[in-house]
Amino acid sequence: MYLPTEIGKARVLITVKTYPLPSGKYDELVCTAGLLNGRQWIRIYPVPYRFLSEKIKYPKYSWIELDLVRNTKDFRPESYRPLNGIDEDIRVLDKIGTAKHWADRKDYVLKEIFTSMQELISIAKSPQKKSLATIKPTEIVDFIIEDDDRQWKDKWLAQSKQGVFDEILYRDRQPKIRSPLWKLPYKYSYQFLTEKDSKPRKLLIADWELGALFWNCLKKTEGDEKAANKLVRQVYFDKFVETKDLYFFVGTNKRNHYRSPNPFIIIGVFYPPKTRQISLF
Repeated sequence: MYLPTEIGKARVLITVKTYPLPSGKYDELVCTAGLLNGRQWIRIYPVPYRFLSEKIKYPKYSWIELDLVRNTKDFRPESYRPLNGIDEDIRVLDKIGTAKHWADRKDYVLKEIFTSMQELISIAKSPQKKSLATIKPTEIVDFIIEDDDRQWKDKWLAQSKQGVFDEILYRDRQPKIRSPLWKLPYKYSYQFLTEKDSKPRKLLIADWELGALFWNCLKKTEGDEKAANKLVRQVYFDKFVETKDLYFFVGTNKRNHYRSPNPFIIIGVFYPPKTRQISLF
């Protein structure tokens, strides 16, 4: 078994927060993932991140502490949920910043790196059922922007008014009516190669950071979506490919883990600066 059934005072370095999605069972789902004790991948959900109190809203690369129990409704071995409800149980510790600490982040998140997507998929579909990993592409081919639905599905909107999430994750509180986060009207994907690939792969990016960038760019361009997406591409393709040493945090979709030939999506992008090569001549 990957980890114990219960983990008291689990100390997790948060590296992933996906863009919130309405859920048929819960009000809203955010996949939070990171490294338990800075070593092993672990997934924590459901987490109603937008509705946490300000004192426990943890940014990425924060250390958090909480009691966890295996999510028995999810066969993926890294999946856990808060044991006692998240509003009182979670403690936010220190954060690993970027000013002088890219090396510190790399020490944790680059402990295990896959260079072959096919190898990772094989492990995911094996009895090991691995569903979280870091992948290093050999080449970034393109950054693809595609139209998507502009509204959440009606059943999801109806679900958001029922307050189910509050009853599950909060104690001694009345259910609340809450508005879903704005629906992203575009889908963003990387096209890339890994070792032994004969043709580029295309993976959807579900990182909350990317969604937030689009809305910020839309505000900057005064509602011009074409101009906003041009700015998004400048960051995620032009800037990242030229100046960053890119890695992808990837995770499987539970429903497609065994169904899809490639069940992974990109749930986070790790982009430390490229190391300068010093010439000896």
